[in-house]
Amino acid sequence: MSSRRLALAGALLLAGCSSFALRPSTTALGAFAQDDTLPYMRGGAPLQALDTTGAGKISHVVFIVQENRSFDNLFQGYPGADTVSKGKNSKGETVQLQPKGLGYQLSIDHSAQAMFEACDGAGKLPGTDCRMDGFNLEQSWPPLQQNPQYVYVPHSDSAPYFAMAQEWVLADKTFASQLDESFVAHQYMIAAQADWAVDLPVTTWGCGASKVDTIPTITKDRNPNGPAMKPCFDYETLGDEFDKAKLSWRFYASPFGKDSTSPGAEWSAYRAVRHIRYGPDWTKDVISPNWKFITDVRAGTLANFTWITPHCHDSDHTNCGGGFGPSWVSALVNTVGQSKFWNSTAIFVIWDDWGGLYDHVPPPYLGRDSLGFRVPLLVISPYAKHGHVSHVQYETASVLRFAEDLFGLPQLADADKRAMSPAADCFDFSRKPRPFVKIKAPLPPRFFMRGDGEYEAPDYE
Repeated sequence: MSSRRLALAGALLLAGCSSFALRPSTTALGAFAQDDTLPYMRGGAPLQALDTTGAGKISHVVFIVQENRSFDNLFQGYPGADTVSKGKNSKGETVQLQPKGLGYQLSIDHSAQAMFEACDGAGKLPGTDCRMDGFNLEQSWPPLQQNPQYVYVPHSDSAPYFAMAQEWVLADKTFASQLDESFVAHQYMIAAQADWAVDLPVTTWGCGASKVDTIPTITKDRNPNGPAMKPCFDYETLGDEFDKAKLSWRFYASPFGKDSTSPGAEWSAYRAVRHIRYGPDWTKDVISPNWKFITDVRAGTLANFTWITPHCHDSDHTNCGGGFGPSWVSALVNTVGQSKFWNSTAIFVIWDDWGGLYDHVPPPYLGRDSLGFRVPLLVISPYAKHGHVSHVQYETASVLRFAEDLFGLPQLADADKRAMSPAADCFDFSRKPRPFVKIKAPLPPRFFMRGDGEYEAPDYE
């Protein structure tokens, strides 16, 4: 054993025998996180950390963001998961969920007001004590389709997601940390809050908006028409915490700029954080196009924490209708799985909101803008339990909480303070890492954008 490891082992034993636990500096945490062979100490339980957080085994977290699917819609009939094949509407009628593929294009209102309507709550505040029978009240386009909210994705389209769940972990009690749609959802993914912003900005999704470009706020009594504000914030994000701890992070997104904005660029959440958008991190850590994630991993680069957001065609968003979402996610997962980083990585795949699609599980009321409807969460790692369905309650901010606990970082806001980390129920860090199993995808991923705007499938085998 090296002198470095002997010294660390002695410190761990001393910490375990003391009335207090030694805790390394954030600089030390960053150094240990880069070395997969070295366990590091955590306040209160230095030795148990290996079994509870992944410390010493996980040094890379990959957060893949997908779009606009409820759990009942995307994982209909998954064995052991809580799904239903029919639901009630506001007239008291039972509506059978109908199959609609990921390539089917439609738009359903999924604003905060739409959430309140779909919830049909019996509580004193809107969106509480949900009866989950008002989804037919959400407006949809085109308006001629009958019951567009009451649909599910056929297994032929969702097969890669089912394969991931069968090999690793599917969580069936995960809720969006926010009530509404993508702008706020993506802020929760980087900061566990959105400064009470609600719904969508008037035009520009971030800093640099015009004087008239604002976003409403939600009040304590859940009025989604509170005082307007600029969609440009300055709160601390997980990226800021990683910078302070001398840990690396990357945010991969579709191009955003005067001449290169592409569909999906609105999901580049750091556009709405002033000190990132106009600071050095914007060119260093916010990476476009998103396919550079694959080339970076192949070249031997993977940050301690990585977000990846899709191009519209690679998303599962009902507005986009590309149908390439499962293949895109498979390409990302396969890239990590076939790389040198597999044994030290935890991958989380989450859908940002319910997209207006029916789900039968009522969300708990945890605050003025939380929680939203149920969304799928996949947990993929060599330490993830095999074929496990987790029934523990999680939310969007649970992924941030996992990373904070793993790297010894403080919480950012109410959401990640209350959120349960998936570490305990979804992982078994006491076992040896399992070999990667490649996910087969029926369609080639089409997230590789050439300069002329056309798409082609990269060779990711």
